[in-house]
Parts: sequence; structure tokens; C-alpha cells
Amino acid sequence: MTLEIPVKPPRTFIPEDFNVESWEITEPYFMDLLERKLRSKKDLIRWFKDSSELESVLSEDLAWRYIEMTRDTANKEAVKQYQFFITEIQPKAAPYTDKLNHKALESPFINGLDQSGYKIMIRNIQTELKIFREKNIPLQTEIQTEAQKYGQISGAMTVEVEGKELTLQQAGVLLQSTNRTLRQEVYHKISNRRLEDKKVLNELYTRLIGLRDKVACNADFSNFRDYMFDAMGRFDYTPQDCFDFHKSIASEVVPLLDDMAMNRKKMLGITELKPWDSAVDPTGKDALKPFRSGGELLKKSVSVFSRLKPWLGERLSIMKVMGHLDLESRKGKAPGGYNYPLAETGVPFIFMNATSTLRDTVTLMHEGGHAVHSFLTKDLELGAFKNVPSEVAELASMAMELLSMDHWEVFFKSEEDLKRAKREHLEQIIATLPWVATIDKFQHWVYENPGHSQSERKKSWNRIFDEFSDHITNWNGLQEIKDYLWQKQLHLFEVPFYYIEYGMAQLGAIAVWKNYRENPQKGLSDYLNALNLGYTRTIPEIYETAGIKFDFSRAYISELMVFVKSELEKLY
Repeated sequence: MTLEIPVKPPRTFIPEDFNVESWEITEPYFMDLLERKLRSKKDLIRWFKDSSELESVLSEDLAWRYIEMTRDTANKEAVKQYQFFITEIQPKAAPYTDKLNHKALESPFINGLDQSGYKIMIRNIQTELKIFREKNIPLQTEIQTEAQKYGQISGAMTVEVEGKELTLQQAGVLLQSTNRTLRQEVYHKISNRRLEDKKVLNELYTRLIGLRDKVACNADFSNFRDYMFDAMGRFDYTPQDCFDFHKSIASEVVPLLDDMAMNRKKMLGITELKPWDSAVDPTGKDALKPFRSGGELLKKSVSVFSRLKPWLGERLSIMKVMGHLDLESRKGKAPGGYNYPLAETGVPFIFMNATSTLRDTVTLMHEGGHAVHSFLTKDLELGAFKNVPSEVAELASMAMELLSMDHWEVFFKSEEDLKRAKREHLEQIIATLPWVATIDKFQHWVYENPGHSQSERKKSWNRIFDEFSDHITNWNGLQEIKDYLWQKQLHLFEVPFYYIEYGMAQLGAIAVWKNYRENPQKGLSDYLNALNLGYTRTIPEIYETAGIKFDFSRAYISELMVFVKSELEKLY
């Protein structure tokens, strides 16, 4: 296969040899944009392109600093380089960004930019102006500095199992063991290790809540939730829509959780279903091992993507050649996984903590979906057109998980294992929707009540957790572990309110998959056409292009769950 490696487009405003070494050498480009005369529509468009180029250069510089820091949280130099950007560059750039936003909207030619992409961008600029307060700049810097501590704390967590030091991700694989005694031992080791840092994480979260609430108050919002709805550009739905989503999940999905848990308990032949019984195969088979190394995971993933569409596999191959992948779990590596778009290069970076599980396989399908999205939008005219809202970004990734399933025979040679893998993934989707509702509803409560005590936080968490959990799993004797389960969710610490999107996009992904099952060629084409739009249309319009609805109603969720259940039944 001959790969055409993308070349970073030539800069037309910022010198090719420019690097973000200090604010002093960066500021003149902001000054140029601020002082430039805009005498025509053509001047304004050129100005937007130059602004976009500066934003892309700065964005990619920050991206690499973040990537290197998360690849090795113990690397003090990497941490220092990241902190330099968020303390020395971002705070000084923010006032200029606000002034440039004013300049753009004050131009007499702004109304002449009637293309849909510009309309969306202008709407976003208006919102940025609405929420910007200069006194929030140091607070936002402090928030970023505090939030990064979560990765450092979590990345240092290890446990010893059978004489081996393992990351929590590596140890988590053992929860799929058919040896119940081992599962219980590992579950307690992982949980107890997390509990060692419960106090420091509780205090960190309290500090973050306080800082975020100040930001909201400074911007004249009644709470941080309302501030974030504007900051995240949630123009197409409201908090009430989120509450409707919660209710729909509780009524239409949680009963499926109960059915799954009851069936699991029966198949395992146990009198009490405990949390350490949730990952093991209920028929008593050893955990699926779809790959043995990061290299094998990537090779097989390229094959899966290629079978779906050759162009898709080539995207992962390009990332491999460019060194834009870090897949395997290791000590000191930050938890989780991400696809980080590189605004200037156009070829993103995938980071994850793979061990050998089906979940890891799905993670690369997921992040690969994000990566494909980055490739599809990289040639759009402005950076603002590429910065898609999370509800669209997660549609790209979650739909890819399901679309790729028709080709998972690459990972699973036996029909029995293939069916089992698909079955486990669909059951995981059913389990994920209530967890999304749990985290989102918890966040609404947290920021509606920013002055809450830690005991009130614990009580609220348990109330919400119970609302969206199955009623079969027995938590007796595990109350403290249950009290702090929220601390494993990095989004609460690092990207507040970025979670409901997973639920909304999961529903969209199921609908995309449903279309694909009915007409593979059209279903895939509609999906890719929607991603091609970037953020040049509203969220409902992008979903409509994909041939699906942006809908959280009980009736729609019920319809999609009926489809998932029918697909599951085919796999038994």
C-alpha cells in the first residue's frame, strides 16, 4: 500500500520557523490582527483566515505539550512545558481574543458572510463575547493547573497482584477471570488503592467546584452549569432536555440492566451478584483476548477499517507512519484515552491504555472514529469550521464502534468468539447509557449546589447512582467503595459537563448502525457525509445529514432499545 502522507499546509501569515517560545514573540501577531484595517468583505475573509492560522499554530503547540505530559506524568520537564503555556500564553492571549471577537462583529462586512459555516462561527463568537470576563482569566488558568493534578494522581496508582506491579487498567483485566476469588481480591485491591487518595481527590474536586462557580458568577450566570451551556455552545438543547434524557434512560434502559444482571446471576450460578462479577463471561469462559500487543491491535484495526472502506484503513496507517499513536498501558501514563486533533498538521494523535481486552479494541475503534473525523475536516477553510461540538464528535466515534463490528472477524477467528464479542459490546452500550445519565445528573446537582458539604455530596451521589443502577447487584459491605465511585470519572475533574454528549451520540450511533444494517452503502455514505460538514451546520442538521434524529424522547429511545435488543437476540 502506497500512502500519501499529508503535508502541513504552508503558512501565509505566521513565519514557517515560528515556535511558541515566549509571549513576547507571539504578541505581535495578535497586534497585527487587532490593528489591521478591514476595508472590504475580501479583507475580512483574509483576516479570518489569518486569525485561524494563528489559532491553529497555538492550538497544535499546546496539543503536543499536553500529549507529552500525559504520556509520562512523572516527566517534570513535560509538566513544566505544559504549565508554561497555560500560565504564560493562554492568559495573555485571552484578552486579545476578546478584542478580536469585538473587531469581527463590529465590521460592516460581517453580515455579508452568509455561508452557513460563517453563520455558525459568528453565533459562537457572539456567545464568547457574552461570557468573557477579564477577571476570569487567572481563575481559568488556576482551574487548568488544578485539573491536571487528577491525571498525575491517577497515573501514579498501581497495585501488586501475584507479585507483579500493575497499573489499574492492567489489573482491571483480571476482573474478567473465571476465578471468582481472584476477581474479588483484585476488585478490592483496585478499589482500596483508589480510596487511598479519596481525601485528596475530594479536596481537589471541592477546589475546582469553587473556582468554576466564581467564573460563572463573574460572568453573571446563576451557576456554572448555565455558564457551561453557553461556553460549550449548546444552542440546540437545554438543561431540561438533559433532564428528559435522564428520565427516558431510567424508564427505558434501566429495566434492561435489571434483565441483564438477573440473567448474569442465573448463568453464574451464584446467590449474590457482586460488583466483581460484572465483567466475567457468564458462561464461564476465559476473557476474550483479541490481541496481544499494541502493534497487533493496530495492525488488526487497520484491517477492520480497510474492510469497511479502504480509505479508512489508510488513515490509521498514516498515523502509524507519522508516530501519532501511543496505545499500550504503562506506569506513569495518564489514565483514559483520547484522539487529540492537531489543528495545523491535520493528522491527529491517538492516546490510550491498551492491555489485551475487548474494551481496548472498542476504544481504538472509538478513537479511530474521531481520527477519521479529523481527516475529513482538515481541509475546511477555517479552524472554527473544524471545531465540531461534542455531540457531533462523539457521534463520529461511537458510530464507528458499531459500524466496525461487521468486520471483527479480524480479531476473532471463531464464530462463537465473534458472537460473544458483539454481544458483550451491545450489552456494554446498554450499561453505558445509565452511567452517562448518572454522571450528568450528578454534575447538574453539584453545580446547582456549589456550597454543598462532602456528606451532602456523598448522599446525592448514592441517590443518583441508585436511580440508574440495576437492582440485582449486591453492594452490602462495599458502601465506602460505592461512595467514591465518581472519583474514577476523569471528566468530572478535567472537562466538566462533557459527558451527556456520550449518551446523545450513543443514541445517534445506534441509529446510524440501524441505517447501515438496512442499507450498508447508503448508511456508511450518509455517516461520512455528515462528518464532512465539520461545524458548518447545526447539530440537528448534521444528524439529519447522517439520516438520523437528534432526539432524547422516551419514544425514540424506546425504539432504539428495541432494535438493540433484537440484534442482541440474534447473537445467542
